[in-house]
Parts: sequence; structure tokens; C-alpha cells
Amino acid sequence: MTGGPGAVLVVGEALVDLVPVAGDGGVRAAQFGGAPANVAVGLARLGTPVSFAGGLGGDGFARMIEERLRAAGADVTLCGRSGLPTALAVAEPDAGGTGYHFHLQETATFRLPDVSARAAGFGAVYVGGLAAVVEPAASAVREAARAAARHSLLVVDPNVRRDRTLGADHGAAALRELCRLAHVVKASDEDLERLWPGADPEETCRELAAGGRLVVLTRGARGSTAYTATGPPVSVPATPVEVVNTIGAGDAFAAGLLTRLGARGSFTAAPDPEEVRDMLSAASEAAASVCARAGTEPSVPAGA
Repeated sequence: MTGGPGAVLVVGEALVDLVPVAGDGGVRAAQFGGAPANVAVGLARLGTPVSFAGGLGGDGFARMIEERLRAAGADVTLCGRSGLPTALAVAEPDAGGTGYHFHLQETATFRLPDVSARAAGFGAVYVGGLAAVVEPAASAVREAARAAARHSLLVVDPNVRRDRTLGADHGAAALRELCRLAHVVKASDEDLERLWPGADPEETCRELAAGGRLVVLTRGARGSTAYTATGPPVSVPATPVEVVNTIGAGDAFAAGLLTRLGARGSFTAAPDPEEVRDMLSAASEAAASVCARAGTEPSVPAGA
């Protein structure tokens, strides 16, 4: 894949989530994961041309990850490769959401390639997740983001993990820098509360949008709101669904958002109000399709 104005380059981690198996006590199942990888698969499933630039290792988990990306239709020719193992994220759901213990050191997952010279060849570049704050990946993400900010449409999803390993403030400055570089920011209210503690998330969105950005705030079951520099906020309710799973819902939302942003063959950070409403609705439907079942891939809408 050579990119093009309607294609997305996703830069970040693909790892394995170890998630509890219902009814089986301490048993955990290995599940494809990593926010950027989920977004890449979601984009491919929704019909958007996408290249994934992550780090793939030499173990069975890496083979599973590559097969999943290829099967969805994502291009993996830009991935870095090594014989190191794949990073693991041990998921620990509780009443407050899902926390993680990460096993990241000396893994292939964060040995990202330098794709900064390729950014201009894509309509949009997506960055975020753990790779944005864990070295050596963070340096590669930063360079790709800077190139995208100059030559493409930079989309940032800070996706601040509620983890128990890295520490509450790990990488916050790097994520704030990426948000300020971005043309489009997609963030949850919890993300913004952690990145700008003490500030109202809506006010943070207005301040970011005032710099010419499109800022999309997600609030889970309370829906989403888009902020721009020139118009009033546009809000859309969450798509009703009986929730089975929430892992990957935010990534599916991001994939739906990007798919509609590029629906006309090229990407823009300045859609008109009706396009914004349609974009949020499509993203909400993609997230709901993940919440309705196990797994992290959004379903293709009927008739698409």
C-alpha cells in the first residue's frame, strides 16, 4: 500500500490483552489488543485504506496479531520486526472500569519503525496509546506526529490508560504535546481529567478547538460532543445497546470517526455542522457494535 489522500497511517502498539474468562476464576484469555492496532483493524473493517506501523515480534502472539491485521485488510509492510516477545496487558475489570498491569520491557511491541518520511503520503496519521509514552516507541511516535502536523492531518487519541504499573502521571506531558500538535483530537472526559487535572473537560475542549482543531469529547453512555473554532458544540447521544463488553469501544469510535472524516476521499479538520453530526453518529454506532458483543472489531453497518 502506498497511501494516498483517502488512506490512514496508524502508528502505535499491537499487543496482547489477557482478559478474564467469565465463570472461570483466574483463567485469562489472550486477546488481540493495543488501541492503535484496534483502530487499524476497525478502519479496515469499515472500508478505509489503512497501513499499520507497529512493532511485531517473533513469538506466537506476534503471528496471531499479524494474521488479525492482515485478515481485516490492514497493510503491515511498514511494521518493524524483531525476534523479541510481544508485550502483554493483564486486564483487571472492576466497578470503576478496566485497569491493567503491563509487561512491556524488552519487547518487540515498542520497537517502532521511523515512518516520519512516509507521513506526507497519507491523508491522515493516527497516533496515541501506550506507544506515545513508552520508549523507544515514544520517540518514533513524536517524529511521525511532527511530520503529520506539517504535511498531513494529524489525529491524536491520548487514550490514557487507567493502569497500575506506569503511574498516574506517566507520559502526561508527551500526550499534552501531541494534543497541541494535532488537527483532530478525540478524547474521553477521563482522558482530559487526567491530562489537565482540575480543569473542566469541556473547557479544555474549547481551548484546544480555539487553536483551529476539531475536538471530539466522548462520555461513554452519555454520548459525544464535537468542538470547533467557529461554531457551537455539536452533541450526539450514545447509540442504545445492551452492553456485553467495553474493551475496544473507544477505538471503534475513533475508527468510525476517521472513516466518516475521510468519506469524501480526503480528510479535513473542518467539516460543516451536518457532517459533524453524521460523523459522531457513525462513530457512536461503531462503538455500540463493539459493546454489543465480545471482541474489539466494529461491525460494518447494514447496507454499507
